[in-house]
Amino acid sequence: MNSSEMARKIEQGQGFIAALDQSGGSTPKALAGYGVEEGAWSNDEEMFGLIHDMRSRIITAPSFGSGKVIGAILFERTMDGQVNGKPTPQALIDQGVVPFIKIDKGLEDESNGVQLMKPMPDLDALLVRAKGLGVFGTKERSVINVANPDGIAAVVAQQFDVAREVLAHGMMPIIEPEVNIKSSSRDAADRLLLEALLGQLDSLREGERVMLKLSIPAQPGLFQPLVDHPNVLRLVALSGGFSREDACRELARNPGMIASFSRALLSDLRHGQSDEEFDRTLGAAIDDIHRASTEKVAA
Repeated sequence: MNSSEMARKIEQGQGFIAALDQSGGSTPKALAGYGVEEGAWSNDEEMFGLIHDMRSRIITAPSFGSGKVIGAILFERTMDGQVNGKPTPQALIDQGVVPFIKIDKGLEDESNGVQLMKPMPDLDALLVRAKGLGVFGTKERSVINVANPDGIAAVVAQQFDVAREVLAHGMMPIIEPEVNIKSSSRDAADRLLLEALLGQLDSLREGERVMLKLSIPAQPGLFQPLVDHPNVLRLVALSGGFSREDACRELARNPGMIASFSRALLSDLRHGQSDEEFDRTLGAAIDDIHRASTEKVAA
């Protein structure tokens, strides 16, 4: 797939995007969920080797290449690694899966009810390397904990500043200002976020497009103006701590929004499963998430 074919697949594909981008801080938790306890490694290299083995197993499972997964977000080390002797992005492309890369370096401490992204001093070099490996786009995450207008405006402004850098490299940014689903002001935060996003989207040039990765809104259908905006290639949803059942139920009530789940996709996978059991378990999760992404129900 060339870049135009990848853009078409992401815009029109009947499927969802797998989030395989757990990074340093969340890797031990991800491995524990997979049945690999912390004592199984003695340093970071061994830890990252174990998580790469897990991701390789996912990517090479027959169900992952079934056509229902149209994209995958990678951690930098996963991007730089290999799957079956190929660079990971190429292994994905060969299965018809569009590769993205997580570029943020984590979160700042909370201020004004939000957590901005930490500085990314090596972003240009990372983007050059990623594009050279065939990666189509990027993803960067901030967090909104409280419906604070100033905080939310700052999050969205920072996200679009980074997105413009990504666009300048000829890549597709996924903007992810996550609203904490446990927030006591979740619905108000959703609404403030919608307003801020529309303002920034309107500031983009004609034909300049981004993707958005958002928490499923408290009010179904609230983000329809984002789905319809000409500068949005695709709107995707994070699971945000919902179980797969709850995330799929809520996602199905939002037309035009497809999944980009991590925990809700991987939660039932275990290191000790046989390859057949592993693929069957992964396939069941893929089927559930694909259905919620493509078959919508009345709110």
